[in-house]
Amino acid sequence: MATCPECGSDVTLYDDIEVGEIIDCDTCGAELEVIEVDPVTLETAPELEEDWGE
Repeated sequence: MATCPECGSDVTLYDDIEVGEIIDCDTCGAELEVIEVDPVTLETAPELEEDWGE
């Protein structure tokens, strides 16, 4: 388990979670990125921006 940085609720994780993986908080729906696996650290996933072919 880990804690959602957005709402503070517990987030259930799989046993084989990897750094860089994006997961959703079941409570608030925030997209979270796994930063560390030991101990598990989550941060809000960065928003993808359009590059408009530049």
